[in-house]
Amino acid sequence: MRKNNEKMEILAPAGSMDAVIAAVRCGADAIYLGAESFSARGNAQNFSRTQLQEAVEYCHLAGVAVHLAVNTVLFDKELPKALDLVQYACSLPVDAVIVQDWGLFSLLRSAAPALPLHCSTQMSIHTPAGAKLLERLGAARVVLSRELSLPEIREISAETAVELEHFVHGALCMCVSGQCYFSAMLGSRSGNRGLCAQPCRLPFRAKGGTGYDLSLKDLSMIHRLSELQAAGVDSCKIEGRMKRPEYVAAATASCRYSADGRPIPPELMKNLESVFSRSGFTSGYPDGKLGVEMFGTRTYADVTGASTEVFSSLQALYRKEAQRVPISMELRALTGDPATLTVSDGGHTVTVTGPTVEQAVKRPLDRERCAQQLKKTGNTVFLVKTFTADISNDAALPISSLNELRRDALDQLSVLRKQRPAIPFTMPSAASVPHNGPKTPSLRAVCAKVDSADDLPDCLKQCELVFVPLHTKQEVIKTLLQRGFPLGVLLPRGMFGREGAIRHRLKDWAALGIRHGWTGNIGGVPLLQEANMAIHGGFSLNVTNSASLAFLQAMGLSDCELSCELTLAQAASIGGTLPRGLIAYGRLPLMLTRNCPAANHPDGCRGCVNHGGSRPAVITDRKGASFPILCDGCSTVFNSVPMVWSDRISAFSGQDFLVFNFTVENSVEIDEIFSAYKTGRKPTGEFTRGLYRRGVE
Repeated sequence: MRKNNEKMEILAPAGSMDAVIAAVRCGADAIYLGAESFSARGNAQNFSRTQLQEAVEYCHLAGVAVHLAVNTVLFDKELPKALDLVQYACSLPVDAVIVQDWGLFSLLRSAAPALPLHCSTQMSIHTPAGAKLLERLGAARVVLSRELSLPEIREISAETAVELEHFVHGALCMCVSGQCYFSAMLGSRSGNRGLCAQPCRLPFRAKGGTGYDLSLKDLSMIHRLSELQAAGVDSCKIEGRMKRPEYVAAATASCRYSADGRPIPPELMKNLESVFSRSGFTSGYPDGKLGVEMFGTRTYADVTGASTEVFSSLQALYRKEAQRVPISMELRALTGDPATLTVSDGGHTVTVTGPTVEQAVKRPLDRERCAQQLKKTGNTVFLVKTFTADISNDAALPISSLNELRRDALDQLSVLRKQRPAIPFTMPSAASVPHNGPKTPSLRAVCAKVDSADDLPDCLKQCELVFVPLHTKQEVIKTLLQRGFPLGVLLPRGMFGREGAIRHRLKDWAALGIRHGWTGNIGGVPLLQEANMAIHGGFSLNVTNSASLAFLQAMGLSDCELSCELTLAQAASIGGTLPRGLIAYGRLPLMLTRNCPAANHPDGCRGCVNHGGSRPAVITDRKGASFPILCDGCSTVFNSVPMVWSDRISAFSGQDFLVFNFTVENSVEIDEIFSAYKTGRKPTGEFTRGLYRRGVE
């Protein structure tokens, strides 16, 4: 199914025009950048519309593609502005748009069918089923989760023909992209909206850890691009839209050497590390080697490693224009006729006319002299690969005229290369019908850990659905069914490398008569469809607008939880007919991570309470707050205190159902919590109202 990926794309970041120039002159095949809004790097310099046009024209002149990142989740009121931005981008046109929001993805597929859409790593795609689904929906490319191993990438590649993009160098978030709510909860700065405050770089300590147990080293696979290519990766992406042009130059040039099969100069790699690293680099995820070795922080030596000499050396890499566009030239200089010069880049051809060729009095014009002069393309992107000439034996033409012919021809060719037809765009309507929810929403429970049937109290039988983890023991499931619990299966949000095992396990659930499944990842949708189960979407699908809800309804979902980053007013205003709900109780999941912070310990997972030991699975911040961790193949870091709305349940107007998220609570505590919500009791102890009042930026 895979297309031929003999040539691997080098995709460089650009947070400024200087970074664009650095990337292009150092050998990038494509760049990615953000506009003034809706970019997952909202704190980068980013580009105004005028600057965006300048960047696109400069890149297209050099034969470099431009990918525009519009990769944040969007509120209903923001969709028209986002669509307007993409419409402008199509007029330039950009070569692709990178999206995270399901609603924007759906609207753009109908508004601009010819526009290549790249599914951002913020969509958390890490399974064959997820990539195949997006291919079927019209995605041109999927940007895979950073946490995948090479064999897992190979498995995805074998199942789909969609282009695959993967990070090759740069910062690693502790959390799976699109699944981090830490920054939002701590300070309302949402990573899903491009404003992450990077709390993971602050001190968080696991027992036996380093004290910075949410901070990973930077990824680097630059020396191993051929392995990524063999695994099926079409585009190698360099992280760093918020980094300096010198970093972009060093990383791009190093990747160019590697992709071309040439040795990377040791001094270049040394300078790259000097410009930015965190205690060196790691390849833990691609190699499938997780643990202590992957953790790292910015040390004093890292910060001070880049000297003036290093920056000067890297600036030299992009000081002059790279002659990267091969062209052919044909000169015609026949006595008595106007001189002409034809240039072609293989797609565009330009012919310019000069003065009449006179008869030579002394030294006639010769081919070698003309070739030498016309090949002086100077500080342009052009490189003369072939030169032909038809010259009279007695022709005379001033050198100044040859220079003028060359300048005119290259100027006209440059204009043609910058100009491309706009991508057709028909502005869609983002409006939807208002939603009328029931006066009294139904109740559901999502239980993250069920080791015994006794873990669930009888009060939960009053819920319309109780979701328990996929890996729950069969005898426990049977006992709960016999006791009358309305069970559904809870798919893990992190399914890395486990799609086959999950399929097999779902068959066991279906055999027990279970007909409902919860998924917080789009890759779970086809798995639940195959199991003939009703699909209930989770909060981590990051639904923040009506169009996203309509998209998921078209995908076959029965209902969906809305994002926990919405205010209650925003949630109530979302329209459409698909039933929706909100988490009303629970420790909110702050991070989904494949490299468990509790495993940053000399013994790794051995001795951890999640694996049968006694060592607590918690991390503690610098103020002493403890954040519990649960594992189900991946690890989830939960908030230090629960979100409680037992005394304000009427505030959830317009919702069809409310969700209780149970994590570390025992059966007695669950019974008390359920009773508090039924009677409207005020919460006691430490708690939070989450983001339902203050929202996110």
